[in-house]
Amino acid sequence: MKIADIRKLTTAELTKQSSSLRDEIVELKRMKSMGEITNVRQVKNKRKDLARMLSVLSEQLLKEKI
Repeated sequence: MKIADIRKLTTAELTKQSSSLRDEIVELKRMKSMGEITNVRQVKNKRKDLARMLSVLSEQLLKEKI
């Protein structure tokens, strides 16, 4: 997911998507350890997406606080 798309989301949507993304990462890690996944790069990409979401979320929370 691109940063421009993430910035368009509301705080509630970001919170919801970040929690679901965490679940996906856990599931991908499980699949990787079991050898069920062929594209191991998916875990890295999902983690980067999560970091982007959390960065934008913290920016939005700081903006609301001011």
